[in-house]
Amino acid sequence: MAGYLVQRTVFGLLTLLVITAVVYGLARNMPGTPLTSQLGESDPSRKQNPADLERMKKAYGLDKPWPEGYRLWLGNVIRGDLGRSISRKQPVVTLIGERIGPTLLVSGTAFTLVWFLAVPLGLYAAARSGSPDERLTSLLLYVLYSFPTFVAALFLQITFAVWLKGTPWELPLFGMTDLPTDAPWASRVLDIARHAILPVVCQTYVALAYDSRFIKATMEEAIRQDYVRTARAKGAGPWRVLVLHAFRNTLIPLVTLLGLSLPGLIGGSVIIEQVFSWPGMGRLFFESIRERDYPTIMGLTLTFSLATLLGQFLADILYCMVDPRVSVES
Repeated sequence: MAGYLVQRTVFGLLTLLVITAVVYGLARNMPGTPLTSQLGESDPSRKQNPADLERMKKAYGLDKPWPEGYRLWLGNVIRGDLGRSISRKQPVVTLIGERIGPTLLVSGTAFTLVWFLAVPLGLYAAARSGSPDERLTSLLLYVLYSFPTFVAALFLQITFAVWLKGTPWELPLFGMTDLPTDAPWASRVLDIARHAILPVVCQTYVALAYDSRFIKATMEEAIRQDYVRTARAKGAGPWRVLVLHAFRNTLIPLVTLLGLSLPGLIGGSVIIEQVFSWPGMGRLFFESIRERDYPTIMGLTLTFSLATLLGQFLADILYCMVDPRVSVES
């Protein structure tokens, strides 16, 4: 077990090194710099002193080629310093800490809803395969899966914030809350929940459509196996065969899917958070790219990469729990 953990840790560190080096190189070679981005948003009549520009470039390390800049950034990360945001003048750790809560609120709720709904839907579709109601359900899921999230977000905004305005069904259009910080906590919780409904729906429906179809496909493969026919021959009921025999043997592909889904809890949805002006990490990532804020881009990239690698590591551990034949020592 210890050897496996060391091996996975070394592999994860090498993967992080490659990912961050590639992203840093791409970010530094994008047109423009944080300074030109700030100048473009300021008063065009104001002229920046070239000496001041050079001083600011040196202060932010923009006067060095990107390999040297990456080496300096990596050295700071090893010391536990993710740097300071160029555009927001705050530590990157502080920015991530402020944004991770709203992202987890939406992504965590969507993640929970997806798995609570996808498993029953997948089992139902496998049990009723070929029936009219299963075909209708599959058609609706295919339509949802092919429907772009940003289009769905705009449609939901028009429906619940414009057409239903003034009715009990009206929902907020943007942001996370409209109440001041000194409002009663119960009112704030209710207001945040109302603001989160539309982003949660947009993050749920695509994953729900995909995961339920994935579960149905794996279940149909398991149902055709010999051990399922043996269980039926011994007189086991249809739902007992479906849940206790077939479903238990589809847990390994489900664990893989679960491991791939976990990084979304941290990364959130860049498009959805931008459309709804939700103050999460996805929106911060979008804004930092637009502003050429290299420290923030790299801090978020490191966070997302760590979440992905941890999700895969957790999936490997769960393999051993759901299937005794799998060993971390092998």
